[in-house]
Order: sequence, then C-alpha cells, then structure tokens
Amino acid sequence: MGQAEPFRATALIVEDDAMQREMLCVLLEESGYQVIQCDSAEAAERVLDKSAGVLCLMLTDVQLAGRMNGVELAHVAKHRNPNLDVVVTSGRPLKQPLPDGAKFWAKPWAPLDVLREAEIAQLS
Repeated sequence: MGQAEPFRATALIVEDDAMQREMLCVLLEESGYQVIQCDSAEAAERVLDKSAGVLCLMLTDVQLAGRMNGVELAHVAKHRNPNLDVVVTSGRPLKQPLPDGAKFWAKPWAPLDVLREAEIAQLS
C-alpha cells in the first residue's frame, strides 16, 4: 500500500519578470507550498478555470505580459474563488480599484512579507 501524501497548499504566482517569479516560487516551495507559475494573466486565467478551488494564495504583479493586467486578474480570481488570498504588487500607485478582500503591496516588499502572507493564506 502506498503512503498518502500530506496536503500541500497551492499558490499561483503571476509575474512577467522571470527572476522575481523564480524568487517567489523558491520562497513558497521552501515553505511547503506547491507553486504554479505564469508570466501572463491569460495563462493564470486558464489555471483559475481548472484549479481556482484548490488555490489558497495568488500573488500577481500589476504589469504583466498580455492584454490583461494584474488588477483585472485579481477580479477574475476573486470571482472564481472568493476565499482566495489575493495580493497585487506594483512599483507604482494603483489606478484601478481592487476587488473586495484583495491586498496591495507596494514594491519593494520583503521576502518575509511573502512568508507571512503564505502562513495567513494557509490558515484561512
């Protein structure tokens, strides 16, 4: 008989800067998360179509490759999973309102912020 694998929380990282995306993924993977990474909102939307219910955290930049930005993606994500912990980051002030329950982090943020948010998302 095989041994059951322990539950691993799943995070979606949406960032078009490969270095930042990789850093976020490593941080979360080392914290026990399973991580799905995308470089565009359109790719993330396909993940949300299939897996929105199993995600507990989504981190997205505002500026992304493709036609949709991170704020628009945050609205899609919260619509598909209202309990999803959504964090939108940018080096510039937001020009669009975030959906209820989503958080905004101004860049630069600290890696400890990511780890703290990951812990909060797992408890929610």
